[in-house]
Amino acid sequence: MSLINITNITNTNITMTVPVPGIQIAIDRGGTFCDVIAKIPNQPDYVFKLLSVDPQNYRDAPTEGIRRILEKVSGRSIPKDEKLKLNLIESIRMGTTVATNALLERKGADVLLVTTKGFKDVLVIGNQTRPNIFDLTAKKLGHLYKKVVEIDERVTIENFIEGGGDKLKVDINSDAQLLVGVTGDIIRIIKKPDYDLVKQQLQEIYNQGQIKSVALSLLHSYTYPEHEANIAKIAKDIGFKVSVSHELQPMIGLVNRTSSTVADAYLSPIIEEYIQNFGNGFEGGLDAFGNKLLFMQSNGGLCPWYKFTGLKAILSGPAGGMVGFGQTCFDNISGKATIGFDAGGTSTDVSRYSGNLEHIYETVVSQVALQTPQLDISTVAAGGGSILFWRNGMFVVGPESAGSDPGPACYRKGGPLTVTDANLFLGRLLPDYFPKIFGPNQDLPLDYELTKRKFEQLTKEINKDKASEGVSLTAEEVASGFLKVAVEAMARPIRNLTEAKGFHTSDHNLACFGGSGGQFSVSLSKNLGISHVAIHKYSSLLSAYGIQLADIVIEKQSPASFNYSPENFEKIDSKINTLVEAAQEELKATALSNFKTRLEVYLNMRYVGSDTHLLIPRLQGEYDTDKKFIARHKSEFGFNLDRNVLVDDVQVLLYVENNQKQLHNPFEEYNKLQTSFEVNSTENIQPIYFEKDGWLNSSVHQLPNLNHGSIVYGPSIIIDKTQTIIVEPKSKAVVLSDHILILVELENESHISADVVDPIQLSVFGHRFMSIAEQMGRTLQQTAISTNIKERLDFSCAIFDAEGDLVANAPHVPIHLGAMSFAVKAQKEMWEGKLEQGDVLVTNHPSAGGSHLPDITVITPVLDKDNKPIFWTASRGHHADIGSISAGSMPPSSKTIFDEGAAIVTHKLCSKGKFDEVGITRILLEEPAKHPGGSGTRTLGDNISDLKAQVSANYKGITLLSKLVEEFSLNVINLYMKAIQDTAEIAVRNLLKLAHSKFGGHDLKAIDYLDDGTAIALQITINSDTGDAIFDFTESGDEIYGNLNAPRAILYSAVLYVLRSLISSDIPLNNGCLKPISFKTREGSVVHPSVEAAVVGGNVETTQRIVDVMLKAFEAAAASQGTCNNFTFGINDKEHGISFGYYETICGGSGAGPTWDGQSVVQCHTTNTRITDTELFEKRYPVIVREYSVRTGSGGNGFHKGGDGVIRDIEFTYPNLEVSCLMERRSLPPFGLLGGQDGLRGKNFWYKKTKTSPGKYSRISLGGKCTVRIQKGDRVIILTPGGGGFGAIEPTKEQEEDKSSQVQYPVKSSEPTILSGSVGLRTITQETN
Repeated sequence: MSLINITNITNTNITMTVPVPGIQIAIDRGGTFCDVIAKIPNQPDYVFKLLSVDPQNYRDAPTEGIRRILEKVSGRSIPKDEKLKLNLIESIRMGTTVATNALLERKGADVLLVTTKGFKDVLVIGNQTRPNIFDLTAKKLGHLYKKVVEIDERVTIENFIEGGGDKLKVDINSDAQLLVGVTGDIIRIIKKPDYDLVKQQLQEIYNQGQIKSVALSLLHSYTYPEHEANIAKIAKDIGFKVSVSHELQPMIGLVNRTSSTVADAYLSPIIEEYIQNFGNGFEGGLDAFGNKLLFMQSNGGLCPWYKFTGLKAILSGPAGGMVGFGQTCFDNISGKATIGFDAGGTSTDVSRYSGNLEHIYETVVSQVALQTPQLDISTVAAGGGSILFWRNGMFVVGPESAGSDPGPACYRKGGPLTVTDANLFLGRLLPDYFPKIFGPNQDLPLDYELTKRKFEQLTKEINKDKASEGVSLTAEEVASGFLKVAVEAMARPIRNLTEAKGFHTSDHNLACFGGSGGQFSVSLSKNLGISHVAIHKYSSLLSAYGIQLADIVIEKQSPASFNYSPENFEKIDSKINTLVEAAQEELKATALSNFKTRLEVYLNMRYVGSDTHLLIPRLQGEYDTDKKFIARHKSEFGFNLDRNVLVDDVQVLLYVENNQKQLHNPFEEYNKLQTSFEVNSTENIQPIYFEKDGWLNSSVHQLPNLNHGSIVYGPSIIIDKTQTIIVEPKSKAVVLSDHILILVELENESHISADVVDPIQLSVFGHRFMSIAEQMGRTLQQTAISTNIKERLDFSCAIFDAEGDLVANAPHVPIHLGAMSFAVKAQKEMWEGKLEQGDVLVTNHPSAGGSHLPDITVITPVLDKDNKPIFWTASRGHHADIGSISAGSMPPSSKTIFDEGAAIVTHKLCSKGKFDEVGITRILLEEPAKHPGGSGTRTLGDNISDLKAQVSANYKGITLLSKLVEEFSLNVINLYMKAIQDTAEIAVRNLLKLAHSKFGGHDLKAIDYLDDGTAIALQITINSDTGDAIFDFTESGDEIYGNLNAPRAILYSAVLYVLRSLISSDIPLNNGCLKPISFKTREGSVVHPSVEAAVVGGNVETTQRIVDVMLKAFEAAAASQGTCNNFTFGINDKEHGISFGYYETICGGSGAGPTWDGQSVVQCHTTNTRITDTELFEKRYPVIVREYSVRTGSGGNGFHKGGDGVIRDIEFTYPNLEVSCLMERRSLPPFGLLGGQDGLRGKNFWYKKTKTSPGKYSRISLGGKCTVRIQKGDRVIILTPGGGGFGAIEPTKEQEEDKSSQVQYPVKSSEPTILSGSVGLRTITQETN
């Protein structure tokens, strides 16, 4: 939070008497403050802040800001109800959070979604993941539309591209229903809309009078927009305002395009209303503005007010900040990139500038997927409002936020301790310079005494908890510790931003801005290893300043689907020319053609088979864009592929340049500084607490009183009316013409004990360990090839200590969580004393800690100079095919492990750094084919590429671990690796003690059955004194002559998942969670099978039953759908050169609980993998998805209702495909609990096209487990199970009383994440998977 005296800085100080025309105004209306900068001819800039919302004093903050500027210029008082004149104003440039706030608060317009028949629930299902894998409630926010109209129309992609499908010739002249789409793909029109019926449907809704905004998004409209365009015209003629998906964002991906279109329809009326109301404050209204009023768009460019829409507005304010620091804090001489750190009261944003504004196409805001060009700005934390917690023996900062109401404790509204309170308590905020706007009469300062008391109370609690370890902290050490953890939490996403793109974080400069940016600048730079921090004189208003500097941008885009090769250059050039002409026509219409312009052309490129897109600039007359792509891909991801490069989109940006923009380079100015002088201490001394030095007297310097060239040594504070800058000891601040440049003396971490655990350092190391696992996961996702890893995200990465115990596992696939440790331990035992530098091991066998064979684990030891392991890194990924008796390597009929494909107990994948491609090819391709009926892998190329990606991910982890050892020493790292496991152990013991209390000391018991009648039985005995527990599965059924056997490793994973979900707080995921648990299983049982037992279904199906049984024993939740609904298809057609395998898991209903209804159409429990988007699915494979919708009514009834399953109807367009189902809950329904009713069982049907009656089908029930040969035109329809209900529909009085008296687990719904941008999206992707 900045130090702002509202009264002082909004004093209009009217002295002017002669009006001066040519005023340029820039405004950023943020969540808390509205920042205003006015450039007045022949005068200093007029800079001030207003509260964004202050209804007692003004109706609209930007209008009020302009009124005050005009008062200053004209020299007269202007009544607040007087309409303002525009004659003195040259331009008004504005960024606004109006759209963002409407989205966050769900206060947009009523919207009608119009989409293709069969897809009315496209946004209800989304990508089928639940927002948080450990949230049993699976809570999702409401949708943005009120009603849906389905249009009976359909187009599809005629050919397919996977497995050689792109080589099949299609004669477009052979069928009148075939044509070429905008992208160059061949399109089949299956059914045209009945436009008369469409008009009737829309007219009926319009006449009802409630909904006036339409979101129109049809399947494949990105490449064939005709149906959408015709329906849009009908809707507009009726009177609707229409957002049209192919106009807004013509990119493949139905879910994201539809979500973006709905968001635009939802927000645009709010934007229009706001602009209209703003215009009403001026003489002549909006019409008087012409092009004077410009709004900042998410892409970093301005547009006239009449072009400003909802989808363009969501990052309006933050975009100004990135433009601001890019224009003012970048060293264009050295080319050294700058990291932007924007720390506000309610959010913290990070971004990177290297000479050009970096764009992304996709983000998520408040659970709404947005696909639109936007600056790559990542919201990563809650800012000064982040709440401080002492939780499970660790210091935790956020992600929960106190917001502005109640706000921090010092705001006098009963709020919790926050980062702002820590800054106040430690002297980093000066109450005398903060506005006195608190208390019942809004006239009191920040409450320092209350903050002090709260920190003292928290310190007593911490010292009490840690007394046995000899820990005794002061309140100052506690507050300082929270700030240290806060800095680490903010540094973690910055490392993700830079290092995930292949750049060292320390090879950057840092630009800090926003209300509290200057308070964290030095501590953050030290953490990141950055020695130069630039802080602009308008740092707390830099978004407004960036808006003032921004160019007007006209953007045009068109989808494509071309190989980047000479035969397609003419097509690409044609697209570019068409877009350029369209942009220039729009420029003429805006009457801005007399300004200087520049043109930028980008190609959105990727490798064939990959989904990693890079926007590459295309210069006129140059045809080497593919080489630029390859070079950048190598730089960011560390490898290249021997594959064609595709162009998926062409983008043209026409810039109307700001002719008054001036380049600022503080680094060059400092290097050329000829005169500098040290500033003496001032009489104004403020004590500040620093971690290493304690309380130090620090000079307080007023920035306006410091001359150019002044050098201020730390410790000190530099302040002005809008910002506070902390200069820490051993750092110095140099005052330049427009900046303060802080030179930071980097130092190694002070000595950390290798014997005693510091709870503050423990929290810091928790972040460091998780950051390593996260970056490993990002590397794997980026470098892998297969759909399973890149899109379904069916992988996990982790780091382990020297003994193979799990230290940190980024929350990827839940069933992988605890299992990998057993794989590492098995390899450690087998290779003891035999490993050398550069060795990498590979395994997948259940007897060696594997889950099922498609999950291949790559394990890399970190060896010391004597070749003894000091750590291990590992990555586990689901490979689409590894051989076996059926395509997809998920054979429903497998009876032994040999039926299921390549079984690897151990193998050196790399020996002394050399990848053994010959050996792994033999294992994957030749060995499985030796088994009767077996085949080698059908996707060898993908297997090899993905294994190399796993090796690369492990190497990333090794590199980061080695840096950690270099910084802190091996003994320290080992100490904290053990301590982080101890922390998780404590949390689990406390949970088990709670369960013991809930059941009055009795054992917990439950039993349920697989569809074949095999029992999964559990009895839990808990020691209430220690929190130890015995999990006894010995009464479970015998090993099955089938594939539903569950290896012990995945049994442990299922137990870990349930324990973490019941704790419902963010504890470290490691082996400590299982230390209180003793497992009892019976050899030869379904949960302790023999070494040759088939297990492919155990990993995905039996684990779901294990979880349901555990939750039943704990009486925590009813059964969820109880299956992954594994569905595979593929072919090895040697005659036509077609070979591919596809695998997906399908969502269903989750079980209800004591305080929540089950969520519909989500992945449940041990899986959270994504479904391939329908448009991508149909482009890649020979399929047509006929329906994908909610199976309404399939959830069990109860006091709390179970969630509904889904209907998935797939038609196949290629003959002789092998299709397999491996699914449970087709015989026995998901159980209800404590009086709740069961959910509906799942059903699978094969609709066989009859030869005698064209267009007719015969329906055959497939059951849960089968493999069939499907012909062209056949369909498979899958109806997934619903979740069980919880509690009686009408509970008796006794049941109500019993319910109210029961001990409840701390299960709670997770709050929507504030994360956004590329870093946020990566984190969301990892944490929802």
